[in-house]
Amino acid sequence: MARENYGDLLAFLAVAREQSFTKAAAQLGISQSALSHAIRLLETRLDVRLLNRSTRSVTPTEAGDRLIASITPHFEEIDAEVVAVKGLRGKLSGTLRITTADYAFHTVIWPKLQELLPAYPDLKVETIIDHGLTDIVAQRFDLGIRYGDQVAKDMIAVRIGPDIRMTVVGAPQYLKGKSRPRTPQDLLGFRCINLYLASYGGLYAWQLEKGKSEVQVRVDGQVSFNGIVQVVEAVVAGFGLAFIPEDLAEPHVKAGHLQYVLQDWSPVWPGLHAYYPSRRQSSPALRLVVDALRYRK
Repeated sequence: MARENYGDLLAFLAVAREQSFTKAAAQLGISQSALSHAIRLLETRLDVRLLNRSTRSVTPTEAGDRLIASITPHFEEIDAEVVAVKGLRGKLSGTLRITTADYAFHTVIWPKLQELLPAYPDLKVETIIDHGLTDIVAQRFDLGIRYGDQVAKDMIAVRIGPDIRMTVVGAPQYLKGKSRPRTPQDLLGFRCINLYLASYGGLYAWQLEKGKSEVQVRVDGQVSFNGIVQVVEAVVAGFGLAFIPEDLAEPHVKAGHLQYVLQDWSPVWPGLHAYYPSRRQSSPALRLVVDALRYRK
């Protein structure tokens, strides 16, 4: 029997249950004539009478009773599963694996997950901090988080943050008694805190911009780290100048712990994006997390 005819079976069960075409039609929200037509078509397809009709009542035939007994449990099971699926709205389960850099984790991902996860106790999230350009398909990650210009063209990308302004900063105790750098080349005379990025082959060269001018400077210093959070801690502690996102620097500048340097050489980078291989492969858990991370102005 074709699936599009399952509606006729439901109509038959409604009539048998109510023992009335009038009551069943009202329950189904259709006209009595449409219901009668559906039952006749069902009996014609099965080539057997399912209902005994009289002016006072409607009762199942022997064949009708057999059909009711055989199909009712299946429709009840379907109803139960539909209710259970609706209940998953607050009970999504499974494990979602995310690869990201520490900056994205601390500024976007963790704040949003703290709001989301309490409502979904069966959902698990594994977050791997990795500054390399990880192949999320080969490494079996569900979701990657990177700057917009680092996302491969064949990925589905969703913006999760605004564009990022980078800035050079230093602690007052380090800058005290020193002449401030006026050009990017002046940074070579200062102790700087380096960021180690395996995807760039080692220490990251500071990429400074002023208008249409772009300059790369390979700075030197006593310490280097492979995480931006550690770089911020080191610059606040006075170990030299650092090149960090302005949103990380601003609270320390307002508190008097840091000062801006070379502000007119502060480039703007594309904002953070979440990305994954294909919409066809996205799970309810993935869609939920991506929507929670989505950037809304």
